[in-house]
Amino acid sequence: MAKYLLLKHYRGAPAAVNDVPMDQWTPEEVSAHIQYMQDFAARLETTGEFVDGQALSPEGTFVRYDGEGRPPVTDGPFPETKDLIAGWMVIDVDSYERALELAGELSAAPGAGGKPIHEWLELRPFLTEPPTITE
Repeated sequence: MAKYLLLKHYRGAPAAVNDVPMDQWTPEEVSAHIQYMQDFAARLETTGEFVDGQALSPEGTFVRYDGEGRPPVTDGPFPETKDLIAGWMVIDVDSYERALELAGELSAAPGAGGKPIHEWLELRPFLTEPPTITE
């Protein structure tokens, strides 16, 4: 088994087929989208492939150590950002091919008009051991 992160991005401007920014969806369309993702996760729980997942708030703060012990804090994400991390799901599957299959299925979540949005999902494997350094 191998763990993968499915990273869901929210784009403020259309970036996918049939994509309308979520802030322009009806409450029913938002509910249908969320229900699709909950049903997807519930199905993966029955197969043992679901590990965890969360939706993220669009508000956030950037923090970086300044070398003096006082981290500068900057409000963010910034309004001009067109791409925000909206949430994530961790899956534990038998193969990379299965991870691709599930990411493709999740990409078909409904959007405006109930049509699949075909959104891009970032698929990232978990690092299972530190890289080996050779000289």
